[in-house]
Amino acid sequence: MEIISKIKTMQEIADSLRRENKKIGFVPTMGALHQGHLSLIKAAREQNDALVVSIFVNPLQFSPEEDYESYPQVMEKDTELCEQMGVDVIFCPEMAEMYPPLPLRERDGVRETTVERQSMCLTTVHVSEITSGLCGLFRPCFFQGVTTVVTKLFHAVKPHTAYFGQKDYQQAVVIKKMISDLNMDIEMQILPIIREKGEKGLALSSRNAYLNPEERIQAGILFETLRIAKLMLDNGERDGVRLSSWMKENIEANPLVLLEYAEVCDTEILKPLFQIETRALLALAVRIGKTRLIDNMIWEQAG
Repeated sequence: MEIISKIKTMQEIADSLRRENKKIGFVPTMGALHQGHLSLIKAAREQNDALVVSIFVNPLQFSPEEDYESYPQVMEKDTELCEQMGVDVIFCPEMAEMYPPLPLRERDGVRETTVERQSMCLTTVHVSEITSGLCGLFRPCFFQGVTTVVTKLFHAVKPHTAYFGQKDYQQAVVIKKMISDLNMDIEMQILPIIREKGEKGLALSSRNAYLNPEERIQAGILFETLRIAKLMLDNGERDGVRLSSWMKENIEANPLVLLEYAEVCDTEILKPLFQIETRALLALAVRIGKTRLIDNMIWEQAG
C-alpha cells in the first residue's frame, strides 16, 4: 500500500493504471474511518482492479463556528484499517497542495495572511437548487466546499467509479448531479447506511465520537422517528405535510434534541412532497449538545 501526499504523484499513478486498463475505484473520506466507510471500501475493493482512499479534512466545507479544528483525525488507525481492507493507495494531500496559499499582502494598510479558509481557493464549483434546502439551509457554505474538493480529488485520482454513502444523501445527490452536468466520465455508487447494532439504530458517523453516553441514548430518536414514519407510509399515509409535521412533533417532544429539519422530499430534486406517490426521502437533522446529526430513509411502495 502506498501513501501519497502530492497531487502530481497521484495523477501519475492514475495515468499508469489507466494505461494498463486497470479499473480505479475511489472512496473519498475525511478520515476517522468507521464501519460505514469500510462498507464502501469493501464494495470498491470487490469491483475494481485498483482502490484509492483519500483522507483529507476539507476546510472549505466548514463554517467558522463548526468543528474543523476539532474534527477527529486518527491517521495511524485509518492507515491500519486501509491496509487490512486491501487498499492500494491512500491519498492524503497536503493542505498547500489542495489550496495553495497566496503570499502575504498589504490591504488597506493591514498586513494579513491568506491562511483564512475563505481566501485559500479562488475557483469553486457550485450546484444550484438542490443545495438550497435541507442541510443547505443550515450550512450555507457546505455544499460548495464539498463539490469543489470532490472535483479536485476526481482530477487527482481519475477514478472510473466513486463510492458514497446514503447517510449523506443530499451530498450524494449533489455530487451525482455535478458529475452529470459537467460530463465527468465517472460512475457513482450510493451504498446503504450502516447503523450501530441494537434498537437505537444510530447511523454511523465520525461525529458520533462527540456524543456522551446520555446524548447517545437521546440520539435514538432519529432512527425511531424514521422507522415509524416509514411504517406509516407502509400503512397508507400519503400526505407529505401531515407526515413531516408528525416527524417534527416526535423529535420536538424530546427537550434535549434541537430539531433543524424533518422533511419528506422527492428523492431526486429534494423538494418537499405534498402528496406521496411511490417513492420518498425521509430526512432529519438535529443537534444534541454540540453534535449535529443527520439521518434518512428511502421509502418505496411495495410491488
